[in-house]
Amino acid sequence: MGKFNPKIDFSGLTAQFVGLRGRHPGLWPALPKTALLGGLVAAVLGVAYLSYWRGQLEELDTQVRHEAQLKQEFTFKMKQAVNLEVLRQQKEQVLQYVSQLEKQLPSKAEMDALLSDINQAGVGRGLQFELFRPGQVVVKDYYAELPIAIKLSGNYHDFGSFTSDLANLPRIVTLNNVQITIPDRRADTSGPGPLTMEAIAKTFRYLDPEEIAEQRRQAAAAKNANNAKKGAAK
Repeated sequence: MGKFNPKIDFSGLTAQFVGLRGRHPGLWPALPKTALLGGLVAAVLGVAYLSYWRGQLEELDTQVRHEAQLKQEFTFKMKQAVNLEVLRQQKEQVLQYVSQLEKQLPSKAEMDALLSDINQAGVGRGLQFELFRPGQVVVKDYYAELPIAIKLSGNYHDFGSFTSDLANLPRIVTLNNVQITIPDRRADTSGPGPLTMEAIAKTFRYLDPEEIAEQRRQAAAAKNANNAKKGAAK
């Protein structure tokens, strides 16, 4: 038996496309009708995609990403809800701690009393103040810092007791740039003889509401000025 070898008659296929001009498409052969119908369907699908489906697909993609984001937010909030009571307890503890710290900062009206306490801490230890000069107040974002230049004379152990008394004050006081010198060229700094101690004592106070408002006003003015400079540079 011989092998079946199908052959496609291309001449017959191409012949169906001959002489179509001027003829109604309904009278065309099957192959041209099919090709025309396929072209029309492709054109309609292309127009539909460009005019409608593309926007819908892009919107669908955006909503899918938004859904994923909402799921993450939901999971995070669920974890917060489960630990809500613990978080509330932690918040209360932080507020209590902040309140304790604020109580260690005197108000503007209480600064004179604090300066008197520092002076009394030195006098109570038998130290002689040669200098006690409050400096310029330095205003920070949430508090004000007052440096005080001090110079005392006394013995070594009384200096130690004085610094301990400052640490035990109900208000925050720090000693900075401490220098102990030996008058009359004494060689022993631990003995009972007189010594001189110079330091910068710093104390802090919280800002009054008026000062906080002024700080915010200055910050806003500086921000506006900076934005104006950037705008002018452009």
